[in-house]
Amino acid sequence: MTRSTAIPSGYAAALAELKQQVRNARFTAQRRVNSELVRLYWGIGSTILQRQEQEGWGTNVIGRLADDLRAEFPDMTGFSSRNLAYMRAFAAAWSDGEVVQQVVAELPWGHITVLLNRLDDQETREWYAAQAVHHGWSRNVLEHHIRTDAHTRLQAAPSNFAATLPAGESDLAQQITKDPYVLDFLALDGDAKERHLEQALVDRIIDTLRELGEGFAFVGRQVHFDVDGDDFFVDLLFFHVEQLRYVVIELKTGKFKPEYLGQLGFYVALVDDKLRRSQHADTVGLLLVADKNDAVVRYSLGAHHTPIGVASYDLLPPAIQAALPSEADLAQALEADTDDEAPAV
Repeated sequence: MTRSTAIPSGYAAALAELKQQVRNARFTAQRRVNSELVRLYWGIGSTILQRQEQEGWGTNVIGRLADDLRAEFPDMTGFSSRNLAYMRAFAAAWSDGEVVQQVVAELPWGHITVLLNRLDDQETREWYAAQAVHHGWSRNVLEHHIRTDAHTRLQAAPSNFAATLPAGESDLAQQITKDPYVLDFLALDGDAKERHLEQALVDRIIDTLRELGEGFAFVGRQVHFDVDGDDFFVDLLFFHVEQLRYVVIELKTGKFKPEYLGQLGFYVALVDDKLRRSQHADTVGLLLVADKNDAVVRYSLGAHHTPIGVASYDLLPPAIQAALPSEADLAQALEADTDDEAPAV
């Protein structure tokens, strides 16, 4: 005989209160991290600005600085030359050293770059920054209001946003939580052992592909592409000198997910547009995953026209298969490296 699990009086109200506490705490924690990231970017921009004014640093130095910072912090995607230029502009626009105490520090970095890129007047920037925080505007909403000159129309307009949008549930709160720069910043304090294993796997795969017969040439890892100010990094890039085609390789340490193909297809298109020449064959992509459901892989590949493989790439044409290593070779590389990483007992 089973005992009934009756819900006690007041349980629903207590659960609702606890959920709200969790949401508020998460938002508060993310907001603090975001403020620290903004402070960091302001400090970098301020240093660049001072060095340019006092020691005559030129734009070439910013490019060198971007390369050196990316080399030291490969997990962070915010150190492109373009982003460093935004940091300099940020320090110039908000020259107060206590910038973290200002309303702009509550905005995700993407919002700040919109203010810097689309507005020249500092007073107008500060108005939009305050409105974005107060109303919880997403980046797209902020851009829309700037394009439509909302500051000339809405300065006196009444609103119930503050009363109807809880702080932890607004669009702005969601964007701070998912902001890639914030996530990269947090990764500095993540699981170092897991990152070390991933690094070792990548190194092992590079070595394995270098030895796979004739024709494979290693181009680079974390190859950077700037797409209208947005940074993207290809995990591994090879070139098959016999077939004259680039091979883009993405590494995922978890189980295969259909959305991974969209990302890889995007990278293949990038390489095709930015690097491929007229005499080159079509660029192909290879996704390496720790585990996969073959049926899910086949359904997912059926929806893509880009030449992509997921370890088992028998659906690809023979010419493209010849440009890629076998699944057995790749599995052996992964297994060998896993054995190398196993702790001593």
